[in-house]
Amino acid sequence: MQTKLTQLLNINYPIIQAPMFLVSNTAMVIEAMHSGIAGCIPALNYRTLDALKKAIHELKKAKVAGGSFGFNLIVNKSNIKYKEQLRVLCEEGCDFIITSLGSPEETIKQAHQVGIKVFCDVVDLKFAQKVEALGADAIIAVNNEAGGHRGNVSPEVLIKELVSHCNIPIISAGGVGCKADVDKMLGFGAAGVSVGSPFIASTEANVTNEYKQACVDYGAKDIVMTERISGTPCTVINTPYVQKIGTKQTWLEAILNKNKKLKKWVKMIRFSIGMRATEKAATQATYKTVWVAGPSIEFTKDIQPVKAIVKRLTH
Repeated sequence: MQTKLTQLLNINYPIIQAPMFLVSNTAMVIEAMHSGIAGCIPALNYRTLDALKKAIHELKKAKVAGGSFGFNLIVNKSNIKYKEQLRVLCEEGCDFIITSLGSPEETIKQAHQVGIKVFCDVVDLKFAQKVEALGADAIIAVNNEAGGHRGNVSPEVLIKELVSHCNIPIISAGGVGCKADVDKMLGFGAAGVSVGSPFIASTEANVTNEYKQACVDYGAKDIVMTERISGTPCTVINTPYVQKIGTKQTWLEAILNKNKKLKKWVKMIRFSIGMRATEKAATQATYKTVWVAGPSIEFTKDIQPVKAIVKRLTH
């Protein structure tokens, strides 16, 4: 399965284990590398810079031929840790950085100075062309089948549009749960895929067994969009608790969001509350469960080691 992505990252299969907030960890990425794919972790999964440095050292020590690791950076002003996280990544070293939610210009500039590749999340052609002009090494095309904060365009339409108008590799994110899905995305012209939700139910993930089992018990038809986590539509499993609280923002939030001066603060408060709720659901077993996932959990039939999940995606 040799593509432009396998050449870029020196991996055996054109797959990136996607960065997932509160889910991704070094154990998952190490197993991903040992299985011939790349792995990525959100820098925000580490509360301190020392913890981030420790993770980098662990991954560098465990790295093998045919594996690559990277980190995801939120590059807008909401992430007050961004600049220091970028500094640590450039000083300590990694294979690639995936940027989200903002301009990647500074990240591309600093990362390229130390030989780190930069891939950028986009949901449309306009932003794809912007990041290509800034020097991105590849584009992560987030489609409407992705888990978490997804795009609005189908994989086929988005991939084909970006491939037609961009000159750098397109990596499709969303809607991949088995090898047939990987082959389909490559057939549309993608150089590789970014896969997240199928890895939630891995033995190496640190989330609760209840969260993992939910990814086994529920399927694509059980994924719904909610505005109750971050204020921005996000995909979650439609558990009884989600059904109870509803998926729309409250009437007060709706009114405040119409006020230009207050809108930013309302979103920040909702994001903070939502992230705490998501963290609790991922790490504690309570009846108040808000589990983020995408429709690709359809193919998750058991809790398995990462290497078994990679095999499902490649054989």
